[in-house]
Amino acid sequence: MPILPNSLTVRPLTPAIGALVEGLDLATPLEPSAVAAVADALVTHHVLFFRDQHLEPATQRDLAANFGELHVHPIYPHPPDVPEIIIFDTGTHNLPDADTWHSDVSCIETPPMGAILAAKLLPETGGDTSWSSMIAAYEALSEPFRRLLDGLKAVHDLTRAFPKERYGRGEEEAKWEEARLKNPPVVHPVVRTHPVTGKKGVYVNASFTTRILDLTPKESDAVLRLLFEHVAKPEFTVRWRWRAGDVAFWDNRLTQHYALADYLPHRRVMHRATILGDRPH
Repeated sequence: MPILPNSLTVRPLTPAIGALVEGLDLATPLEPSAVAAVADALVTHHVLFFRDQHLEPATQRDLAANFGELHVHPIYPHPPDVPEIIIFDTGTHNLPDADTWHSDVSCIETPPMGAILAAKLLPETGGDTSWSSMIAAYEALSEPFRRLLDGLKAVHDLTRAFPKERYGRGEEEAKWEEARLKNPPVVHPVVRTHPVTGKKGVYVNASFTTRILDLTPKESDAVLRLLFEHVAKPEFTVRWRWRAGDVAFWDNRLTQHYALADYLPHRRVMHRATILGDRPH
């Protein structure tokens, strides 16, 4: 177990995934020992939660930069002068689009290693987010099925999650077309190995994965349908009920998450910083 700074406590929330971290003010620069402790806890628990934090966009950007280079999203809006922070402002004016199990931006060559999400404006009820451990999901599969998946590769496509009919209409068409051209479909392994622990996990998701190579279309559809259903099993998940000032930091390499869209017609505003990772293998 890693040695934690004296002020830091980490309390697991479920056997498979999730921990509450206390004793850190994320708005102040973190000491190297705290950065290392958070990084270790992230690998162990897959998603970390922090209460009572107050992060301005630039502060959230600087916090995330402790853990790697930041991604600038080609579609979503951002605060003025802080392009590394995504704004999710959803309600009847802008319907939610994250209510599927997904891994963020798996449609690029080096998908994010992690993301830091801060709650800014919440409905009175609803708007929870769930995370699922892809390591737990993989380990729960039968050995023959794991052998089938090992070595297979799948296509991930930006336009599956960001279709033109929603994101490329009117004055947004040029921006959408530029994003599509800069982010052509990529191929990743169906089973990914975590670069720190060496553990394997499922690496296909309903938002971005379109097909499995080397299988017939019907076989690919059947396997993907099975996996998309399997990764959502409650045994692999943790569900977080947001409060204002909450922050979540998740390891995007072998988790998926689902933002519940149960709060309409009310509004929900979240800010996210996304940390780039390595090429899946």
